[in-house]
Amino acid sequence: MIFRRRESVVGLDVGADAIRAVTLRRTSRGREVAAIGREPVPPGSIVGGEIVDREAVTEAIGRTLDRCGSRTRRVAAAVAGNAVIVKRVTLPLMDEDDLAGSIHSEAEHHIPFDTSDVNLDYQVLRAGSDADDRASMEVLLVAAKKDKVADCADVISRAGGVPVVMDVAAFALQNAFELGYGVDPGRVSMLVNAEAGGLNINIVEGGRTLLTRDVSPGGVAEALSSEPAPSFVDAGPFEEGRAPGEVGPDAADPVAGAVGEHLLLEIDRTLGFFRSATAAGRVDELVVSGGSAGAPGFLPALEVRLDVPVSLFDPFRRVRCDPDRWDEDRRPESDAAFAVAVGLALRRGDDR
Repeated sequence: MIFRRRESVVGLDVGADAIRAVTLRRTSRGREVAAIGREPVPPGSIVGGEIVDREAVTEAIGRTLDRCGSRTRRVAAAVAGNAVIVKRVTLPLMDEDDLAGSIHSEAEHHIPFDTSDVNLDYQVLRAGSDADDRASMEVLLVAAKKDKVADCADVISRAGGVPVVMDVAAFALQNAFELGYGVDPGRVSMLVNAEAGGLNINIVEGGRTLLTRDVSPGGVAEALSSEPAPSFVDAGPFEEGRAPGEVGPDAADPVAGAVGEHLLLEIDRTLGFFRSATAAGRVDELVVSGGSAGAPGFLPALEVRLDVPVSLFDPFRRVRCDPDRWDEDRRPESDAAFAVAVGLALRRGDDR
C-alpha cells in the first residue's frame, strides 16, 4: 500500500458525486495549493463506496489528473464505507516488536472479516496502567478489505496515476482539520464529511481518534424508489453557481428528503452512542465538510437537532490559494468539499 519516498502527492478524493484533487507544497510562508481540480462522476458510478462503473470512474479520474495541473501523478487516495473497520481495542502491554507479531491474531477477535482478506494497520493510542492497575495498551486497529483497496488502486492506475498511499477517509478528514484548526487537547470535535454517497464521521480529541463511523444513505433510497436517488445534500447547487439560500428541485423530492432525514438521524445516533459509551461523553463542536455540507438547511437542522455548535469546515484556513489556480466564484461551500482531498495531500509515500 505504501512506497517509501518523500515526495508530494496528489490527494485524490474519489467521491460518488465528483473526483477532487489537491496537491500542496511547502513555502517560506507555509503550505499553499500547487494544483487543484474537480470533475463530476456520472450518477450511479459509485454506490455505497463501491465502484460500479469502472470505466466511468477511470475517465473521471483521468480528466481530474489532466486538468488539475499537478506536476506529479503519485496519488494518495482513501477507502471508506463497509470496506473499512476501525476499532479501539485494549491489549496487554507489550513492546513494538511483540505487538507487530501478534496484531493479526489479535485482529481475529475484533473484525468480522478473515484477516487474510484485509490489509491491517494499527496505532498505539495509550500505554500504561488501566483503572484496575493492570499493564495495558489502547490500540487503534484498522482493517481495509484488500479487494476494495485493489479496486481503487486499479482505476487510479488505469487513469494514469500511481497509487502510493491508501488512507482511510475519516483519518484524512482529521489530518485536514488539524492542519487548519490545530490540536486542542481539551476540545472534542465531531468531524462529519457529508457527500452524495453518505457520511464519514470522526470524533477527535487532542489529536486522538475517539470514534469513527461511515454511513451510506443507499438503503433508504432503494426502499423508496427504484431510480437513482438525488442526494439531500448535493454539491451541484454550490459548485454550479446556485446561491446557498436558493432551494433547488431536490428539496421537494420525497426520496431526497427521506435520505436527508436518514443522515440527520444517523449523525444523531452516532453522537448519542458516543455520549453514552465513552469517557469523554461530550462533544464541543460539529464541523461539517464535503460536497453536501452547504445544502440549504442542512447545518441549521443539525444544530437544532443536536444542540451542538455547528460550523462549515474550511480546509484552506491555513493554506494559501493562488487566485490563478482557482475559480473566481469560489465559495465556502465548495471549499468544504475538498477537506478529504486536502487531508490526503498532506500524506507522503513513507508515511505509515
